Amino acid sequence: MRALRILLIIAVVLGGLFAIGDRLAVSAAESEAAERIQANQGLSGSPDVSIKGFPFLTQVLDKELDQVDVAMTGVEATAGGRKVRVGELSAELRDVRLENNYSRAVAATATGTARIAYEELQKASENDVTLAYGGEGKIKVTGSVEVLGRKITRSVLSTVSVVDGDTLRVRADEVPGNGIPGIEELVRKRTDFDRQVSGFPAGLKLQKVEATPDGLAVTVGGQNIVLTG
Repeated sequence: MRALRILLIIAVVLGGLFAIGDRLAVSAAESEAAERIQANQGLSGSPDVSIKGFPFLTQVLDKELDQVDVAMTGVEATAGGRKVRVGELSAELRDVRLENNYSRAVAATATGTARIAYEELQKASENDVTLAYGGEGKIKVTGSVEVLGRKITRSVLSTVSVVDGDTLRVRADEVPGNGIPGIEELVRKRTDFDRQVSGFPAGLKLQKVEATPDGLAVTVGGQNIVLTG
């Protein structure tokens, strides 16, 4: 019995040491991954990286990680040829393959969210308009047009949607015309627009968008997302 107890104690100690070593290896890998993602995406700050699953070392030997969660701020996307800063981009990446002698990481699938402030989307509108939250999932778009020498300003509630996985579309639900001929067409030229968005990690596509008080909440997802390399 004494020998059995000693063996059990040794097993517990060795198991504890393995667990500690495994967690230390995870911490080092997360720091390294954060540095590489920062360089790959041109971020001003280091992203938060969390590698899930235990044990980590066996995943590394198999060159595939079960799940990696990443949260980035300061991502610069491009909308309509203009720079748009994404407030925060967080993603859950599954089945991350480690390739090219561990220098490249590619996720089989990913889902996440990105937040774009109305001020940033306004920069990309290319029209002299103001964007704000309009309530009930709508955007309030305000713009001015000139009709017969008279400046007319209108605010419309607009629906925002995703088109073709890479484009944000803003369309006014209706335009009050007050009986002025042609006013709706003129206002829509100001308030309605499509903007193609690029600059997210390769493989991520826009899936859904919702207008919220804090800006646009964009759902992203995709396959074969390149994290590093």
